[in-house]
Amino acid sequence: MELAERLKNAFKGYNVISVYGGHNSLLTGDIICLTTHQLFRYQNYFDLLILDEVDAFPFKDDFVLENFFEKATKGNHVVMSATPSEKLIKKYSSDNNQIVKLFKRYHGKKIPEPEIFVNLSLFNYLYLFYKFCKILKNNKPLLVFSPTIEECENLYLILKLFPFKGNYVHSKCKDRGERIQKFRDGEYKYLVTTAVLERGVTLKNLQVIIFNASSFIYTKEALIQISGRVGRKKDATDGEVIFIGTRKSKEMVSARQTIIDINKSV
Repeated sequence: MELAERLKNAFKGYNVISVYGGHNSLLTGDIICLTTHQLFRYQNYFDLLILDEVDAFPFKDDFVLENFFEKATKGNHVVMSATPSEKLIKKYSSDNNQIVKLFKRYHGKKIPEPEIFVNLSLFNYLYLFYKFCKILKNNKPLLVFSPTIEECENLYLILKLFPFKGNYVHSKCKDRGERIQKFRDGEYKYLVTTAVLERGVTLKNLQVIIFNASSFIYTKEALIQISGRVGRKKDATDGEVIFIGTRKSKEMVSARQTIIDINKSV
C-alpha cells in the first residue's frame, strides 16, 4: 500500500494500482503494485516484473510463490535484496543474468552505523530508558524492536509508564494496520514491535533501538534490515540505531561491520 502511493507520486500521469488480499476488484493498470500471492492472477502477463525483498517471508523458500512469479513474467524480471544469500547470488551468476550492486542510497548519504551497548540485563533496561526518553524528548519517532511477542508486550507495559504516547505491534495484533498508521500520523510517538516492521517502514527522522539484540532470533541479515529503517528520507538522512544486548553476539558485530564496509564504498 505504501509503495503504491510512492509510485503514484513518482509516475504522475500513469495509472498505478495496488492489488492484495481483499483489494482485487481492479486488476489492470500501467503499473501494478501487488503482493506475491496475487501473481496467480497474471499468467504470462508482465513485460517487466520487479520483486523486492526476494529473501523475505513469505516468498523465501516458498515453491508455490516462486512458481507464480516465473509464470507471471513474459518479458524481463528483476529481483532485489539488501541481504542476498549465497544461494541467490549463485542462481543469478550466469551469462544470461546481471548482478548489480548498489550500495548508495538515492540521497547519496551513508547508512547510519549501529551503536552496540552490552551489559547486564538491569543496566540494559536503564540504558534503554535513557535513550528512549532522550529520543522522544527530541520529538523523533522511535521503533523499539523486541525478539518475541511476549517480550514485545512486556516491554510495552514498562515503557507505557513514561509520559509518551505509544503502542505495540506484532503478527497477532488484529488492528496492526491502524496502530502503524497512527504512528505514521504522529499520534503515537513510538511503537514496540517484533520483526513485523523489519522491512518496509519509511518515516522521517525515524530512530531504532533493538532490545535484546543478542537473541538468537536476530540474524546478521535481520539486524541489517532493521538498521536500514533509519535515514531513508532525503531531508533526514541520519539517525540512531542502537543494539542493546547481554553479550556482543557474532551477528551484532557482523551486522555493524557489514554496514561500515558498505559505507566505505559509497
